Amino acid sequence: MSADRTTPRIVVGVDGSPPSVEALRWAIRQAGLTGAAIDAVIAWQYPIAAGGLGWAPTAGLDDTDYGELAAKTLSAAVEEAAPPPDVTIRQVVVDGNPADALLDAADGADLLVVGNRGHGTFTSALLGSVSSRCVHHATCPVVVVRVPAGRPRGS
Repeated sequence: MSADRTTPRIVVGVDGSPPSVEALRWAIRQAGLTGAAIDAVIAWQYPIAAGGLGWAPTAGLDDTDYGELAAKTLSAAVEEAAPPPDVTIRQVVVDGNPADALLDAADGADLLVVGNRGHGTFTSALLGSVSSRCVHHATCPVVVVRVPAGRPRGS
């Protein structure tokens, strides 16, 4: 993704959930220490709905611009994480499976950072499916950031 390979690159997965914002904060602190640039990646897919002939995407059934919603979610997360001006963050919106998008983005990166779980169905799981897949399949080191129970975000 980056043409300048002298600058380290950190990829961080963001979906707007508290663990993903905390992962972004962690990545920002790490970038400040190492001089790395950050690629903050959010992935979206059309929602799936039950159709008469099985499962089908709902594209065309409403006029929601899911890419725009994802971009707004990413922008809000970056704003909430409050990066200092000396940390470069590139916001990347990808149409596709979140785990695939992160693994693709992390190819050639120095580090991949994810929250322990996101906005998935099983929010009580210790490690979400996207995080787990990234840990097992990334070609770079992976940091999984967890927000301890009862701790306010950002502290």
